[in-house]
Amino acid sequence: MVEQMTDFASETEPYRHELRVHCYRMLGSFDDAEDLVQETLLRAWRGRSTYAGRASLRAWLYRIATNACLDHLEAHPRELPVLDLPVAHDSDLAPRPDVAVPWLQPAPDSALQPDGVVVALETVELAFLAAIQHLSPRQRAALVLRDVLGWSARETASALGTTPASVNSNVLRARAELQEHLPTRRTEWASASASEEERAVVAKYVKALVEHDEAAFAELLREDVRCSHAPGAGGHMGSEPTWYAGRDTVLEGWAPAFHGGDAAEFRVVETRANCLPALATYARTVGEFRAFGLVTLRLDGGRVAEVTTFGPEVFPAFDLPPELA
Repeated sequence: MVEQMTDFASETEPYRHELRVHCYRMLGSFDDAEDLVQETLLRAWRGRSTYAGRASLRAWLYRIATNACLDHLEAHPRELPVLDLPVAHDSDLAPRPDVAVPWLQPAPDSALQPDGVVVALETVELAFLAAIQHLSPRQRAALVLRDVLGWSARETASALGTTPASVNSNVLRARAELQEHLPTRRTEWASASASEEERAVVAKYVKALVEHDEAAFAELLREDVRCSHAPGAGGHMGSEPTWYAGRDTVLEGWAPAFHGGDAAEFRVVETRANCLPALATYARTVGEFRAFGLVTLRLDGGRVAEVTTFGPEVFPAFDLPPELA
């Protein structure tokens, strides 16, 4: 038995990384994705006698993972909140920001590019992941298997226990729904690495934040910049996500962080999340620098088009400490 388990682990381990990416697309939660990978491998171990080798081991594992995610979503149904907040009409931005999906979590780039596996980078961007959360679970599964993994309608139908006609119908509806939640213009979405321009803008952004230079900060923002906060992120203590648009509005909202009695000292650790530059921010009024928020920056034309802040609870996924000395 021990030898069988060892052999099974060695055969399935090469797929663990990409299975987590698959589960992440299905669920939107990076933490839940790891749990579902464990569930997938447990189901595969228990059902190993049913694997006849007619399909590849990879396809068999993806089939199990997809159905494990569907079972999880059925057991833990989630509803998107109805929020009376502004909708973006800029073609570069999604109508609603990523934080409009409360369970969506960012993930480090290193976890989204499995070794030896070509990943369509736009399918792990937060904008795409947030958009597909608006689909029903089965529509989402059909879309991911067909359009992301490139499976045929017959292969997808077999994995989902349905017919090719049903798969095609679900995919058509999913594609139409998806367009309602994605940016109209999707060129230059994702890059595997930072450009020189991106690094320069990020460096200026960090410098302006750390030095409390409001004028320099304003210069970096697009006039129609959008800023959003998940609950508990970056000083937002509300129970629902919030966002606001426009340079003047953003500067007004951030004024307490730059000057006045409530101004805090900041330290920043640079990283990348979902193919975007990201900043782990730590704030101190007294004592230690404590985790404040993880910020992702969407840039356009050398300026910041969107600032999205997630709460400190995402720091462990990026191997970030809760405090800095």
